[in-house]
Amino acid sequence: MTISVYIPLLLTVVLAVLAPRTARRPAPRPAAWSLAGAALVTAAGWLGSLALLAFTGFAQIPEVAEEGHWSAAVLRTQDPVSLAVAAVSAVALAAGLVSLGVAAVRQGRHVLWARRECGRMPGDTELAVLDDESPQAFALPGAPGRIVVSQGMLRCLGDTEREALLAHERAHLRGRHHLFQAVWRLTAAVNPLLRPVAEAGGFVLERWADEEAAARVGSRTVVARAVGRAALASAGRSRPAALAATGGAVPQRVRALLDPPPPRHTLPFVAGALLLTLCCASLANAASDSENLVENAERAQCAGGPAAARPPRPPHRPDLCCHHDGARGQERFRGPWAGH
Repeated sequence: MTISVYIPLLLTVVLAVLAPRTARRPAPRPAAWSLAGAALVTAAGWLGSLALLAFTGFAQIPEVAEEGHWSAAVLRTQDPVSLAVAAVSAVALAAGLVSLGVAAVRQGRHVLWARRECGRMPGDTELAVLDDESPQAFALPGAPGRIVVSQGMLRCLGDTEREALLAHERAHLRGRHHLFQAVWRLTAAVNPLLRPVAEAGGFVLERWADEEAAARVGSRTVVARAVGRAALASAGRSRPAALAATGGAVPQRVRALLDPPPPRHTLPFVAGALLLTLCCASLANAASDSENLVENAERAQCAGGPAAARPPRPPHRPDLCCHHDGARGQERFRGPWAGH
């Protein structure tokens, strides 16, 4: 357990370092699914490792061991997790769970806000046009979702560029990209080291919508021009808390659209799947080792308990002897009480 319990923590650091660099190279759709799965697995592994470290360390405290009916000395010998490591793990675990709860509440409020805004938008079609000169374009997830575009944004774009913009926002709704965002926000709340994964995921979602818009319009150049003009028109303006065509790193998105479509490489995803499998296997092994340690400590406590509870044996007295009566085949004790 000493080694396997730390593997999920190490893999979380590896994912946080490599995700921003590698997520932009493969096709965006499988990259988004891979990042979401990796964030979920590593966040669960992070919480599991912290819980095991905290439990194993605190279980060695004599008062805790007495309540649990196991031997603290056996635990300390077989898996010496220091109390300092256990305390740090417990604080990090509690902070992660509290942060997760706060983020979940915020995410729920955001979903309710989006649904209310969908109902307030004019018209009853998928597209809602705002009579506003400030350039805005974003997608509101709901049941169903709405695409919101202002008159100012429509005036900044040509006909084909408007079609590309609407195809981009429609791809956000069709792909349920708000669910991916929710996963990354919640996992980043559990573990701040996963914030780079959330940032890389936001870029991947915009690239996903760009690629689908390019396939819909039939021209990557048109989509690149629409993204660039929309970003320039809305520069310096605050964006709503929704999926917008002007989100992400716009220069990198435009450059990717001007290049050929990204190839579908399977090697990065296979390597990522192996790392996640290693994370799950190491956490399961650590949990099994922890259970075995506790069972051994309980058996040691049970074996030592009755022996310690027995009264001390009386000292050997030479006047107490055991004689065997061959005639009767019985044992007869002779001592100072013989004959009574």
